[in-house]
Amino acid sequence: MDLELTEAQRETRDLARKFARERLEQIGVEIDRTHRFPAEAIAELGKLGLLGVFIPEEYGGSGLDNVAYALAIEELSVECASTAVIVSAHSSLGCWPILGTGDEGQKRRYLPKMATGEWLGCFALTEPQAGSDAAGQRTRAVLDGDSYVINGSKNFITNGPEAGVCIVFAMTEPDRGHHGISAFIAETSTPGFAVTHVEDKMGIHGAHSAALAFSDMRIPRENLLMREGEGFKIAMKTLDGGRIGIAAQAVGIGRAALEASLKYSQERVAFGRPISSNQAIQWKLADMAVEIDAARLLTLRAAALKDAGQNCTKQSAMAKLFASEAAMKAATEAVQIHGGYGYTKEFKAERYFRDAKITEIYEGTSEIQRLVIAGQMLRNG
Repeated sequence: MDLELTEAQRETRDLARKFARERLEQIGVEIDRTHRFPAEAIAELGKLGLLGVFIPEEYGGSGLDNVAYALAIEELSVECASTAVIVSAHSSLGCWPILGTGDEGQKRRYLPKMATGEWLGCFALTEPQAGSDAAGQRTRAVLDGDSYVINGSKNFITNGPEAGVCIVFAMTEPDRGHHGISAFIAETSTPGFAVTHVEDKMGIHGAHSAALAFSDMRIPRENLLMREGEGFKIAMKTLDGGRIGIAAQAVGIGRAALEASLKYSQERVAFGRPISSNQAIQWKLADMAVEIDAARLLTLRAAALKDAGQNCTKQSAMAKLFASEAAMKAATEAVQIHGGYGYTKEFKAERYFRDAKITEIYEGTSEIQRLVIAGQMLRNG
């Protein structure tokens, strides 16, 4: 594997870093307090081409790759994990199913508007009784003439309240278990779509997670992705890429925690010297640095495999598992290094702690990642 970044990848990373430092540093603080959606930041990211990093130029995107995308998500996450996951859910979960499994008409209708941010995307798979168990879907889609009529509900859907396009999964043949799930492109302006609840969460306050309801919502037959019964396969392929985005988010949060800890430990004086001179603090900083760097390498490896068209199920699960747990450990240590101040909102350490935790849960819990990794090893020897 070539570890040297291409010029385009470096430029994308640097563009995202510049935007994050100049625009997101203060926005991140403000939206964590107010819980508002950072609409102005998302609009600017659309203009910069960072909402369609891996979408080909022919569909209005930047025409880059998943490595560049992961680097951009990391940089955005350092300053605002909320903005980063809005971009990640839009790109990995909203755009990719259309790009990776849609027909030419679907790509040309939706991707140009999604690449610019005119339409934000979301991914509606999880249900109140079907989280990790995707085969427990109860949302139904019934073919009626030239339309599918969808009824059901979803929850914890990132970007749900703001999305213009929703990738929705529903049972077309309930008796077939996961083989009976189909995937559809739904425009949220269609009658029958409703946001019924927005969660009040521990962290990532600017990225809204919502419950959605579908009541006799008619979706054109041509908005079916692939064929009936292919939905579970589409969801699993999508989550391979989605986990790369969340791994990159976790790396960014962990990096922010480390950078804050380095700064604070050199400024905070106790017993007549900076606390950074204490071996106990140095070991914490060293462990944080090693794990964050390892997480980044795992993430970029998974992204590179995806770009090469190779199966990356195990590698993306490994990246997401390790990076999310590394971020949580780094954020926990950041609070500890900051001492009493780490438990106050005067410093960002407590926000990193709250934001990091969700990376161990969404797009597959750490426990599910371990099952995926073990399953891949047992299946492939």
